[in-house]
Amino acid sequence: MSRAYVIGVTGGIGSGKSTVCDVFARRHGIAVIDADQVAREVVLPGSDGLAAIVRTFGTEVLDGEGRLDRARLRAIVFADPAKRGALEAITHPAIRQRMREHVEAVTSPYCLLGIPLLAEGGKNPLIDRVLVVDCPEALQLARVKARDNLTDAEVTAIMATQASREARLRIADDVILNDGDPAALAGRVDDLHAMYLSLAAAHPR
Repeated sequence: MSRAYVIGVTGGIGSGKSTVCDVFARRHGIAVIDADQVAREVVLPGSDGLAAIVRTFGTEVLDGEGRLDRARLRAIVFADPAKRGALEAITHPAIRQRMREHVEAVTSPYCLLGIPLLAEGGKNPLIDRVLVVDCPEALQLARVKARDNLTDAEVTAIMATQASREARLRIADDVILNDGDPAALAGRVDDLHAMYLSLAAAHPR
């Protein structure tokens, strides 16, 4: 099955991945596929994914309306690597398959595939090129504190579970510095868009 050229977009929490993807979509009409949204799709009520989770973890992971209680499931698997592995064995293949379906439906010359933990998860066969959204760690901290009403310690703990800034930059083919200058961000997106159009044109579909 033919598919569009795929740019994997990643970055640490608070780096502004969604902001960058929105600029590509708004300025250039580029399709954006969000891995977090796909992860929610594959466990919707009635899905095979949710049925498998209930078979494995019991009905206690459902809320009163039969939807996945993500907080309860997270509490169950958080401190137990075996249970976390069992959950990933259910969800990861379903997420990969749904992502592939979304990519195959793309009509723009290329698409963005937003994956927050790309550096942590290893090579993704769907991705042709990696774009890292980067910003200073102090700015990450400030953004997440303001957005999620968390303390310094809580944000630092989340950042500690993710790949380091250096590790993300090592996997980058391209980098966007998202330090709060909208004009500079738009200009960088425009430059990358022109390059991605050329790469997509040379990519067999």
